[in-house]
Amino acid sequence: MKTLTHTDSEGNARMVDVGDKAVQLRIAKASGIIHLSPDTLNLISQNLMKKGDVLTVAEIAGIQAAKRTSELIPLCHNILLNKVLVKAEITDSGVSIYSEVRCTGTTGVEMEALTAVSIALLTIYDMCKAVDKTMVIEAVKLIEKTKTNIPC
Repeated sequence: MKTLTHTDSEGNARMVDVGDKAVQLRIAKASGIIHLSPDTLNLISQNLMKKGDVLTVAEIAGIQAAKRTSELIPLCHNILLNKVLVKAEITDSGVSIYSEVRCTGTTGVEMEALTAVSIALLTIYDMCKAVDKTMVIEAVKLIEKTKTNIPC
């Protein structure tokens, strides 16, 4: 049976000690989607939203969010990130968000990748809420996480 890593033997919340773990290349990829009305998609694709370029602002917000994940999620480590990629793409039913986060460190970057996607989607919601009351955010998920040993 697996045990929770963020609780001690008495069930109290704790931050995991990663000090003895090997430094590895850590990569996490995540995705999500926001469903929008056809009219809203048209406004976004023509860059006619009053608040500005929705896709670019969402991508930048996702990058910024990944860098601040440890400030938002209490038990996350503060990680020096090597790369944060956030890509927003218009689909038939909305906008999909993809993120990839990399670091060289002792703990993974899953939360950073998921936070990037979540905040990018929320940014789109914020920028479109005046014109679309039907928006739905869904399917925020971790696609992949890897860790690779670094040759000495």
